[in-house]
Amino acid sequence: MPHVLVIEDDEITAREIALELAAHGISADRVHNGDEGLRAAQAPHYDAITLDLMLPGMDGLSLVKQLRERGIATPVLMISALGDVDERVRGLRAGGDDYLTKPFAPDEMAARIEVLLRRQQPAQTRLRVGDLELDLITHVARRGGRELSLLPTEYRLLEFLMRYPGQVLTRAMIFESVWGLRFDPGTNLIDVHIARLRRKVDTEGEPSLIRTVRGSGYRLG
Repeated sequence: MPHVLVIEDDEITAREIALELAAHGISADRVHNGDEGLRAAQAPHYDAITLDLMLPGMDGLSLVKQLRERGIATPVLMISALGDVDERVRGLRAGGDDYLTKPFAPDEMAARIEVLLRRQQPAQTRLRVGDLELDLITHVARRGGRELSLLPTEYRLLEFLMRYPGQVLTRAMIFESVWGLRFDPGTNLIDVHIARLRRKVDTEGEPSLIRTVRGSGYRLG
């Protein structure tokens, strides 16, 4: 079972994070200040960390910087009530792997942790979901032996979906990973590209692989 360290000063929020992770088969320990968090985060048995930036004692930015300076590469999901771009950039440059703004949906937090956990798996050269196959070396996609003609953005979108089969990926996660930008709820860019990709992947007579999860995002498989 994956093991996550939750560094969060608010006990109610920390408990909610731990309960949501438990519902996804992930165990969690909780600490409530930066100094205690730094000591705990150096333990080798944690697979990921959720880190509130506004902590008593050592703040979250200083904490993650110290972890990276000490060679500790445990993935860190940074959590903050400050959602502006500069703050997010500061967090990622300090050594964070992902950034989530409060208030957040608990299932999105768990999904982001699952993504960080999967990133630690050995590098692959080929992805497969059912009869869909993606060669990461040649950038060629096939379904049932049929080669798919993909534009560069469609390829990146398909690769992201295939790396997390069966997992609901929110529009925010897709937008940040594929386009490298913070999600704008007013854009339909993702929906347009998903529709184009679906027409190429799911042809007539084949079971649909790309599924819309209403109110949440998309899932492959």
